[in-house]
Amino acid sequence: MTREDWIRKLTSRKFWMALAGFVSGLIVAFGGTSETAETVSGCILAGASVIGYLLAEGLTDAARKEEENAD
Repeated sequence: MTREDWIRKLTSRKFWMALAGFVSGLIVAFGGTSETAETVSGCILAGASVIGYLLAEGLTDAARKEEENAD
């Protein structure tokens, strides 16, 4: 798997929603409360937002640096 594949997966909203749903389902299945499941899902999705932002900014900065070096 290439670096671009990993970046695409980590910035995918579908991936993070699936992960949050899976973890929430496990919490409830193993006796956790729905409140706990909601809190954990919220934390996962908040973390996904930060990761997506950081990766997007990093890619933008890298592209800008390449353009500057090409000139």
